Amino acid sequence: AAWQAGLRGVDVVLYEMKPEKYTPAHHSAALSELVCSNSLRSDSVTNAVGLLKCEMRRMESLIMEAAEATKVPAGSALAVDRERFSAYVTEKINAHPRIRRVTQEMDHVPDGQLTVIATGPLTSAPMADYIAGTLGCGGLHFFDAAAPIVDATTVNMEIAYYGSRYGKGDADYVNCPMTREQYEAFYEALIGAREAELKDFDRQMQKDLTVFEGCMPVEVMARRGVDTLRYGPMKPVGLVDPRTGKEAYAVVQLRKENTEATMFNLVGFQTHLAFPEQKRVFRMIPGLEEAEFLRYGVMHRNTYLRSPGMLDRYYRLIADDRIAFAGQMTGVEGYIESAASGFLAGIEMARRLEGKPPVDFPRETAIGALGLYISDTTVSDFQPMNVNFGIMPPLGYRIKGGKRVKNAQLAARSLEKIDAMREDVLSDRKGE
Repeated sequence: AAWQAGLRGVDVVLYEMKPEKYTPAHHSAALSELVCSNSLRSDSVTNAVGLLKCEMRRMESLIMEAAEATKVPAGSALAVDRERFSAYVTEKINAHPRIRRVTQEMDHVPDGQLTVIATGPLTSAPMADYIAGTLGCGGLHFFDAAAPIVDATTVNMEIAYYGSRYGKGDADYVNCPMTREQYEAFYEALIGAREAELKDFDRQMQKDLTVFEGCMPVEVMARRGVDTLRYGPMKPVGLVDPRTGKEAYAVVQLRKENTEATMFNLVGFQTHLAFPEQKRVFRMIPGLEEAEFLRYGVMHRNTYLRSPGMLDRYYRLIADDRIAFAGQMTGVEGYIESAASGFLAGIEMARRLEGKPPVDFPRETAIGALGLYISDTTVSDFQPMNVNFGIMPPLGYRIKGGKRVKNAQLAARSLEKIDAMREDVLSDRKGE
């Protein structure tokens, strides 16, 4: 948001409490710290998040520029070296002549100023109280989980093997195959393992515990049934072990965390197990018997708004439109979706200062569909949402060739509209 406004000649004051104060999930002083996965998910336009990336590239997004400059191999997904990614964004923001950074924890919105609140899913207590009280925004808390990371040199490659599902893209994932006996033993250990105690800042929220489906702890998922993991993160379909020529009964995939491939995370293994339990249970995975854990999985509190009826399609507060919100707290879910909301909020603020109307990204675009989803008052049970083709209007005619062909046509329709808007959106940029 700050970048887009600054590019349009707006003087921006960017308040950031790090490194003076950190949330329980943050550790780096850099901006755009990725505290969960280092994957930005699919990069194919037949996937909705891949389409969103393509739209943002065409709109010259800083976040996409940073991702391209720091990407690591991840098959058909876009993953980044998290430290280099944060450093890239930080350097760009620090160098922009229109953006002034102030290290300060904020507990209010400056009087009379157009403001974007992008305090994230771990908004500090004073600001959260201000949002809930002064601004009259009721909040809802839920828990988000992160997967453990292992030292790549401690993975037994005599058991594990490189490969991508169905052989798509490069063989960038490390696969740990399981027999039925190994899987059943692992499953029993997992569902019986001890979970970590809630931290003080989370304990008061325990009664309202809600797990977001898209980032569910692996142990919670496992308790839904013995085969749930085999149809989820441990699905073996399309992964043929080159040593046996067959698919295993179940497979755990590891994904590179950095350019040097010295670290791997366990894909889909977000967890809230106690650290000793993670070491005991996850070392039952074939190939990880001697794995060294560089970071254990953690679970932390997230905060988001009940946005329908509170925010409009430009992420502005309906009751006071000099204030906008951006990021995951608006109810968009995921790194790229969060960046897209900030992108739109920053542009809208800059255009308003110049007396221009906001840019109406239509529902046929991923950027527009997200803003319209979080502001849709007809949604009965509002929950955080990743971008998906279901929040975009259908084509209106039958498609032969299956889901991939239909999604390709939805993407083509979106990009046609993005290209038609591009000149207007970029015309008022004044450079860095």
